[in-house]
Parts: sequence; C-alpha cells; structure tokens
Amino acid sequence: MASITDRVRQLRAVLPSHVELVAAAKTRTCEQVREAIDAGIRIIGHNYVQEAQLMIESLGRNAATWTMIGHLQRNKVSVAVSLFDSIQSVDSLRLAEAIDRECQSIGRVMPILIEVNAASEPHKSGVIPAEAVDLIRKVARLEFVSVQGLMTLGPQVSNPEQLRPYFRETKKLFDRISREQIPDISMSVLSMGMSDSYWVAIEEDATMIRLGTTIFGPRS
Repeated sequence: MASITDRVRQLRAVLPSHVELVAAAKTRTCEQVREAIDAGIRIIGHNYVQEAQLMIESLGRNAATWTMIGHLQRNKVSVAVSLFDSIQSVDSLRLAEAIDRECQSIGRVMPILIEVNAASEPHKSGVIPAEAVDLIRKVARLEFVSVQGLMTLGPQVSNPEQLRPYFRETKKLFDRISREQIPDISMSVLSMGMSDSYWVAIEEDATMIRLGTTIFGPRS
C-alpha cells in the first residue's frame, strides 16, 4: 500500500498548480499528519476544535497552516480563533459576529469562507444560495473577520458526477459575488471537493480541495 508521502507526491504531480491542497485530518494521528507535512502539505484542516487543539499542541503551532473545515459551534469560537489561521465554515451572521468579537479581544483579523448549502438541504449547515449575497454584505461590515471566498460540501451522493450541478452553482454564486465588488471582500478562494469528488470540483473551478482518504488512506 502506498505511503502518505507517496500519495502526496502523486497528487502534486497531477493537480493543477493553482489548486491548494488541504489535508483533512479528522481522526488521523499526529504521526500521519506529520508525515503529510514532511511530504509538503502546507494546510491541515480540522472538523473539531478539541481534536485540532491536541494536534497543534503536539506538532507545534508553526508546523503548518491550520484551517477549520467543520461546523463551528459558537461556544467553541473563543478557542477556535486562537488555534486556526482561517475558518472555512461560517454560515450565519451570529457566528461571524462571535468570531469578530473574539478576534477583536485578541487583536487579530480572521480570514473566513462562507459555507454554502448548495443543495438547500434542510437541517444542513451552510447558507442557502439565495441568501448568500445578503449574508456576505452584512459580514463585510465586521472589522475583525475578512471574507476570502466560499466553501461547499454538497449532498451525499453515490456518484461524484451528481455533485457537478452543486459545484457549478457555487461557482456561479462565487462569480456573482465577485462582480458585486462588495467593499472589504476578497473573493479568492473557492473550497469544494473531497476525496471522492475533487476532480469534478477542479473541473468546476475549485481553487482549494479538502482531502482525507486520498492522502491518508482508509480510516482503520
């Protein structure tokens, strides 16, 4: 079976140079993540604040760039803003305001992505596309967060090709927001696609992909 180092090298050989690679580290060990970093991975993504905290304490704050890719509860924001270099899963004004308040208290600006629920699925995190522009206009007024782009997951499907319409819709929304030229908004990151769907996402103009199994192998 290929090592993590081999998998990273194989990915780097085929991925377009403009696509940033996030290693999704949920349930992975510090040893696995260290090997990925040593193989050239620069960005580590975490779904859970507590899991990230333990890993960052073990590997060191400067070992990588750390990004939050999972749902962030407001009661975890104070810890999250001290741990992460960016937060990809902001889906409400209340969450953005909580991040803004905590960042103000420690004197930093947090780069964030707005999470889009591209399929408008009930009970799933993410702002629905019809409400995304209004949300971004409101978040743009906050001083200590900086919107850098969009993130989406897409619904659970049996065939990655079924995600194409949702990735395409998110890209259209990304382009629309870019054209709006909202002050203090930098639409530079379109984060979409995971291990089962990253090629479809790249074909639909993702600039960032979040890979777990493709880098680390199947979970034990």
